[in-house]
Amino acid sequence: MLQYSQAGAQSPDFYRQTSEIAPTIIQYDQDKHALLDFYSPRAADGFSYQPVLNSPTQRKRLQELNLQYLDELSTFVFDQLQVNGQVDYLLFKNQIEEYQEELKEEEANYAAISAFIPFADSIYNLEKVRFRGGSIDSEQLAKAFNGFSNDIAVRLEELPKQAKIDKKQADFAEKAVYALQTRLQNVFNFYNGYDPMFSWWVPKTYEKLDSLLGKYAARLAEMGEVCTNQKLDKSGIKGSPLGEETLNKLLARAYIPYSPQELIAIANQEFAWCDKELLKASQEMGFGNDWKKAQEQVKNSYVPVGKQPELIVKLYNDAKAFITERDWITWPALADETWGMIMMTPERQLVNPFFTGGREISISYPTADMSYEDKMMSMRGNNPYFSRATVQHELIPGHHLQYFMNSRYKPYRQAFGTPFYIEGWALYWELLLYENGFAKTPEERIGMLFWRMHRCARIIFSLNYHLGKWSPQTCIDFLVDRVGFERANAEGEVRRSFQGDYPPLYQAAYLLGGLQIMGLKRELVDSGKMTLKAFHDAFMKENQLPIELMRAILTNQKLSKDFKTNWKFYDFDRSNKL
Repeated sequence: MLQYSQAGAQSPDFYRQTSEIAPTIIQYDQDKHALLDFYSPRAADGFSYQPVLNSPTQRKRLQELNLQYLDELSTFVFDQLQVNGQVDYLLFKNQIEEYQEELKEEEANYAAISAFIPFADSIYNLEKVRFRGGSIDSEQLAKAFNGFSNDIAVRLEELPKQAKIDKKQADFAEKAVYALQTRLQNVFNFYNGYDPMFSWWVPKTYEKLDSLLGKYAARLAEMGEVCTNQKLDKSGIKGSPLGEETLNKLLARAYIPYSPQELIAIANQEFAWCDKELLKASQEMGFGNDWKKAQEQVKNSYVPVGKQPELIVKLYNDAKAFITERDWITWPALADETWGMIMMTPERQLVNPFFTGGREISISYPTADMSYEDKMMSMRGNNPYFSRATVQHELIPGHHLQYFMNSRYKPYRQAFGTPFYIEGWALYWELLLYENGFAKTPEERIGMLFWRMHRCARIIFSLNYHLGKWSPQTCIDFLVDRVGFERANAEGEVRRSFQGDYPPLYQAAYLLGGLQIMGLKRELVDSGKMTLKAFHDAFMKENQLPIELMRAILTNQKLSKDFKTNWKFYDFDRSNKL
């Protein structure tokens, strides 16, 4: 085991880029990637791999790798580690244990659906031959492919007569068949045209089998459409509520020491504060307590067609001037130079009704072939006042700066990425800017409050959905009635939440992560222990961490090997007085 204590003592900046555990984390990440890369089918470019469901061999090797690194981690003397090393130890152990649980669950799911794919082992064995370019009996392979096709054809006839299965199980079966189809495509592309006997015997039988596998995967997915713990409603949105036990487990893994019900209570209290602010702005605009009329006027402030990119630049410059004049954070010149913009496709706008960002900002605005109704909803939903709150969220000091700094400081910690850090940091700036008067007019305050209410609503509707209390349609109606969403945008938001690739806690993490960082700022900056700029710069240089462990580093807190989340970051009494 490498020893760093002496080097660390000689160089105060040594731990700016590393910790005692960092080399082990980097090596694990590369070993894991090597297994995923080798045992997965190749992508079309021939160099990268396609992330499909693990094969049984691949899954076994990954489990063995996890155990190997847990053993290696146990050789470190925890109490002798610097706080950075202790944080990395805890995160690395948490990461491996969580991944090991996922692999065991995957193994159990695979066993449950294996009866649907009795031909799977033959395909996996064929793939093993392909790994090292082994010889294949092409005539026998064509015969086997023909047999698989006949078996699948019979199964396709029989599936409608069988009882429905759980939606999660059906989705897993679909992924398993798709993975087999993809692996088989790799085998075919490897030999076809290069092995004359293969090219003579196999192509026709392969084409038939490939087509049937595609149909079979789709049919298996259909088997679970109506058998789920979510009751289907008129929204047509299908998902799988997790239940309270799983939610609590995920929250503990994310270092959030609150129950789902407590988090909903936090969101409701924040929502009540937003309601008061919204009524003040509505009254200033002359609409009294009818905030929806005030919001309607704000929505109709959309810019002329083709002018949205110009608006984005203006809003970015507004936020940049406000922040840099106050010297709140180091604003890297190269990061400022290299953010870009793209226009969002109509397809993406179905699930992302508002612009998104990262290294660039992706602008959601109508295209010529959209219907009149869809054009108006998009323009109204992306008006200048709504957009004012989120341009800096996507660029600097939000996501673009995160990407910029995360690639330069402790990049190995990106493996520990959590939405409570990623989205929490960008949302924190919305809170900080509002608190310091960035929204000067009532229209600007309504625009920023729309997003703040949106993030409150995300906690409420996503957790209630996963607790089994709300349907997707209830979530949509809530966004329309309580936040002022355009209905199509609300549908896109809910579809994105439950049918997209977002983890279950992702939508709740925006405001909760922002509140965590705001709580840490009060503890360190408002108390006079750090300047605001020093706090922000230090935060950016620690890369991706749960906020509670970020707090441990910034306060030089000594941790225990069995550390569990315990930081109650939300002050109900203080929030009541705001």
